[in-house]
Amino acid sequence: MTAEHQRSATLSQFRSTARIAIEDVHLQGALEGATGRFRAHRQDALAELPDADALRDHFKAIRQATLARLAEHLETFEVNARAAGAQVHWARDAAEAGGIVTEIANRHGARLVTKSKSMATEEIHLNQVLAAAGIAAVETDLGEWIIQLAGEPPSHIIAPAIHKTKGQVAELFTREAGRPLAANDIPLLTAEARRMLRQKFLAAGLGVTGANLGVAESGSIVLVTNEGNAEMVTSLPPVHVVVMGIEKIAPTWDDAAAWLALLARSATGQPLSIYTTVVTGPARPEDADGPREVHIILLDNNRSRQVGTAYEEALQCIRCGACLNVCPVYREAGGHAYGSPYSGPIGAVVTPLLFGLEKYEALPQASSLCGACLEVCPVRIDLPRMLLALRAEEVAEHVLPWPERLAESAAAFVLAHERLMVWGARLLRLLQTPFVRQGGVRLPGRLHPTGRRSLPALAPRPFRDLWRTGEALEDQEEI
Repeated sequence: MTAEHQRSATLSQFRSTARIAIEDVHLQGALEGATGRFRAHRQDALAELPDADALRDHFKAIRQATLARLAEHLETFEVNARAAGAQVHWARDAAEAGGIVTEIANRHGARLVTKSKSMATEEIHLNQVLAAAGIAAVETDLGEWIIQLAGEPPSHIIAPAIHKTKGQVAELFTREAGRPLAANDIPLLTAEARRMLRQKFLAAGLGVTGANLGVAESGSIVLVTNEGNAEMVTSLPPVHVVVMGIEKIAPTWDDAAAWLALLARSATGQPLSIYTTVVTGPARPEDADGPREVHIILLDNNRSRQVGTAYEEALQCIRCGACLNVCPVYREAGGHAYGSPYSGPIGAVVTPLLFGLEKYEALPQASSLCGACLEVCPVRIDLPRMLLALRAEEVAEHVLPWPERLAESAAAFVLAHERLMVWGARLLRLLQTPFVRQGGVRLPGRLHPTGRRSLPALAPRPFRDLWRTGEALEDQEEI
């Protein structure tokens, strides 16, 4: 899937892309292997953190209080960032943000831009905006560079190339380097990537990063990385541009410390990422290197519309990706099915809020509501609650296609009338008889809704009968 492909997720699009992902053996192996490692590392890292649950509760309170006074903290950040020598810009939407970056690049005659990993720049499609202006943008995060070479969007918030095998990566590098590179020689592949990207770092006239957070009391931005490429982006080009969502504010460095203590542990299972970089304004006269100008773009893009609503809690997200790693839907469907830079449970909430529920009708439905995302979230964001709220909006606003609405309305009517539900279950129990095979129901041809997997057969006796006669309680006592 190219970067220009599928900037929406209708039910048919999501099901089609998810079906392809489920049948891709290599993709399934890559997804399960990577998300499994992230889950295990997160659990171990939090187990070593004293009073981890208390810290999560404390951080939740910080994020709630910050959003309650978001405008005030943003103004404080702007004042202190300007005092440190940075130039601060406000962007109402993606078009304004892209226009600001393009104008800065053109003013400095920059035809090559190096970029550090940034979900905000993915959100505004910055690479495409710059390309349209004749400016080449090169991703320098290894995972982002891999998918850029493949012409694909990211598949995971923190691991954009999580869906790629080493064989596929070797093919991409072979094409880019113009010579054969073996898939089993990982050090050689890494060295070749370093060699090719080093040339870009030295030639770039502009460096672009996101920001994991901004600290209001000093006007600083903080970058959390594992590869060191962000340091090259922020120090070698003469101009550094930051694109930061307005929700990524920590009022004080004490608040930032709690943020950083949970971010790496929740994302990759590290106590702290290898590089935690603080940028406060441009280089000083006595500095050996660094940019002459630092521009910080504060991106709204519908974020402020969520403040004070039932969805404000989604703005507490710190983009750790923990919810993706535990989500049974994401782990099967992969990130590309979501048609958005933001995938998984948080993407299923954030994407419709930022880009429109009518364009992403499938995403609130792309959840089993198992609650695993709420359990692992370092900020305890209640994603299941918001997914249900979005589903209710879809019903109220008639967003879903009419066959889906008809089916849901019929189900709601039946469930609201006990006798109808009882008799309907009895009828279905009889009708399923010719199609029951080894305890499962297999309907013929296209009538079967799941493709290959059998549906569970209705039990010979419904639970309500067992409950009424007391047999259910007897079974529980035996257990």
